[in-house]
Amino acid sequence: MQVSKTSNPVLGIMSGTSLDGVDLALCLFTESGNKISYSFLQTETVPLPAFWLDIFRNPFQLSAEELAKLHVEFGKFLGETANVFLKKNQAKAGIISSHGQTLFHNPKSGYTFQLGHGAAIAHATGIDTVCDFRTGDVVLGGQGAPLVPIGDELLFGNFDGCLNLGGFSNISCRIPGKGRIGFDISPVNYVLNDLANKLNLPFDEDGKTAASGHLIPTLFDALNALPYYAQNAPKSLGAEWVKEHIFPLMDESTYAVSDLLRTFTEHAAHQIAITTKELGIESLLCTGGGAKNNFLVDRIQHLTGNIINLPDHKTLDFKEALIFALLGYLRVHEKTNVLASVTGALANSCSGAIYKAFPQVGY
Repeated sequence: MQVSKTSNPVLGIMSGTSLDGVDLALCLFTESGNKISYSFLQTETVPLPAFWLDIFRNPFQLSAEELAKLHVEFGKFLGETANVFLKKNQAKAGIISSHGQTLFHNPKSGYTFQLGHGAAIAHATGIDTVCDFRTGDVVLGGQGAPLVPIGDELLFGNFDGCLNLGGFSNISCRIPGKGRIGFDISPVNYVLNDLANKLNLPFDEDGKTAASGHLIPTLFDALNALPYYAQNAPKSLGAEWVKEHIFPLMDESTYAVSDLLRTFTEHAAHQIAITTKELGIESLLCTGGGAKNNFLVDRIQHLTGNIINLPDHKTLDFKEALIFALLGYLRVHEKTNVLASVTGALANSCSGAIYKAFPQVGY
């Protein structure tokens, strides 16, 4: 007879490149044999204050000293945010697992950096904290991304593929003989939200502005011709790549923002369609903020012919926070949480830095 084992609550904290807020998901994981199931206890998205939004949109102007200072300050902010969340829900967490905010990601040059020091989170909350999940994989020669596929494998393995539409789109699926693979497909909300900001909108709700625009064929062709799309996996994208390759193309254009939104939406859907067809995927679990963009999802559905599965609203909104909670759970139990078949590293790894809680003496 198999014995089920349920974890203490794990608080996953996710702050993504789409800059649509800090996602908090308090989760339970239950192991039975070699299977893991999950349940949400409480969830919430907390908007990012304007101060942090300004920092995240322009990280390349920071000095080394400013970066070191902000690393601790954002950790303190995340810890205090976690405290408010837990107190409001009269809940406790056994561990906190924080993704942090990716400011720099250049695995080709051997580095990646997520702002939000785990020591500051642990000190602010009095809860052991796991963070910095990507560096260990990069040191092993991997991309350090995407990390979500381990959760796709363990929690959502019944789907042909799992597509996340966040700041970037990424996909994972199981390939016979290779195991689980995954990679970033293209930018999505990182660019769409930036364009919406030019209209004083935080984002293009339901893709309505994009739907009202017209396709710009020359821009569409130029975007699709970028060399990244012809590269084989493993591969990943970061803000540096967007600033170097995407924004210059958009800035050269004199077209209306609605036309730029329409064209980039079509570009993102086009690249997803190419990828799913190459991988032979027929049914997709689709999550992330972009899954609420009806126009984008409709274009993906039209171009791929795939069955797009949208989960319950909590899984839709908090899948990444859930999976980073899982990564922290696996880390403290010294189990594999990063797959070399996805990242291209020399080996699977149990990645993440653990910061033990300090006595609550305050800052």
